[in-house]
Amino acid sequence: MNTIDSTSTKSINNSSTISKPPPERPSWASRLPRPTSDGFGRYGAVLALLVIMFLVLSITQDQFLTDQNIKNLLASVSVVSICACGMTFIILTAGLDLSIGATLALSGIFLAKVIEAGVPGAVAACLTVVFGFVVGGVLNGIPIGKWRLSFFVVTLGVASVLTGVVNIWSESKTTYVTSSFVDSVGFSNILGLPVPVWIMGACFALFAYVHKRTYFGRDLCAIGGNVEAARLTGINVAWTTVSVYAIAGACAGLASVVQTGRLGAASPLVGTDIALAAVAAVLLGGTTFTGGVGGIGGTVVGVLFVGVLQNGLGIAGVSGYWQQVITGAILVSAVGLDRLRQTGWSARLSRGSASGGDGPDAVITGGPPSAAETSDQLT
Repeated sequence: MNTIDSTSTKSINNSSTISKPPPERPSWASRLPRPTSDGFGRYGAVLALLVIMFLVLSITQDQFLTDQNIKNLLASVSVVSICACGMTFIILTAGLDLSIGATLALSGIFLAKVIEAGVPGAVAACLTVVFGFVVGGVLNGIPIGKWRLSFFVVTLGVASVLTGVVNIWSESKTTYVTSSFVDSVGFSNILGLPVPVWIMGACFALFAYVHKRTYFGRDLCAIGGNVEAARLTGINVAWTTVSVYAIAGACAGLASVVQTGRLGAASPLVGTDIALAAVAAVLLGGTTFTGGVGGIGGTVVGVLFVGVLQNGLGIAGVSGYWQQVITGAILVSAVGLDRLRQTGWSARLSRGSASGGDGPDAVITGGPPSAAETSDQLT
């Protein structure tokens, strides 16, 4: 009887040993470096091109690598940089703001009118930022976030409306601004650097912190990755979207203060190409146009790339029209590269998961094949 029990126990032990699946080895796909929210690999190529372009211009153009030109370059990209910060957050949610240039122009006219009314320059600048915040949140954020309208249609329509309001309010004339505070924003230096450069750096630091260290930044990526999944996890998608467009409007308001300070006037013609330049910088920095992946670090690289390119073309004597052509071509290329990057990763990862790995690291799994696996096998 004891013998039988011993034999049964051994059989059970052997059976459990046989049925225990072998430890799975990671497939080749799982060992690939996955794209992260702000990984260096997403903008490494653009950074390398930026370094090469910087070196070439330094060698071929005597005026490029001068102290004054570097300061002018950084100050000239400050307006686009501030708008690009807000645009980064919007694109992270898989959206787009085509009205940010018109919001900038309208905010500049608002600043000029408020100062004309006798409001001190510092107070007027703060009111302008709040004005941009309200314009972006009410006109763009609520229709897109609460009413779920198409961001393309809404922002395009708002851009047209704001452009008309700007021309009506300003009577299509440039309004000169006389304010010591606004002038200091445009022309003063702190520790040898122009004030717009410090404002740009502060915006980059603030937005990078919010994106990386707060729940709000996490929510942006979640909404851009899968809006329904984000809603099911408890994220208030509607008000987060409203907040993002309001923040972009505030960035446009702040950028208008810097722009007005640099020009000494508020013009209805400013901001026409801001949206294009901001989107180009964000996409060149690796932020995915479909949302969910990207970050401020890449936007910094994209802004510098566009700024150095335009500065170098200007020093070389290339006309502004050709600079617009080149900037547009860069934008199209950035979207195309982003698309190739997405399809490349998805194809590699889907092949790896469907095959279960290659070579000695392959893992044999049981069960019927999934639809994706069957499709891959058939193709």
